[in-house]
Amino acid sequence: MQYDLIHESINDALREVVQALGGTKKVGMMMRPEKTIDDAARWLSDCLNQERREKLDPEQVLWLLREAQKIGCHGAMNFIGNEAGYAVSVIEPLDEMAQLKRQIIDSTQLLSRMAERIELLSKNL
Repeated sequence: MQYDLIHESINDALREVVQALGGTKKVGMMMRPEKTIDDAARWLSDCLNQERREKLDPEQVLWLLREAQKIGCHGAMNFIGNEAGYAVSVIEPLDEMAQLKRQIIDSTQLLSRMAERIELLSKNL
């Protein structure tokens, strides 16, 4: 699926996410399983309509952004970043795992040096 490069509003960008995830009926049911399919779809459509009173709460927006990332739909996150003055980049899970492993190694080495220093200081007491 080809995604838009430019969005007019956050709601426009989130509508793209909803379409990429399967449409208002599917996503509405995922977000509001207590509703009927049609009510959930109508609720989601209303939330993404600037003229309507219903709005998504921040946790729901984050959920949509996370689901969008899973399928490679980054327009909404890019829109938010651009509007807020941030550069946004995708963090690949393997890259994040490698970074975390490096941090664990660095932290372990630091703890080892600290333990050696404590041992040296305790000998001098």
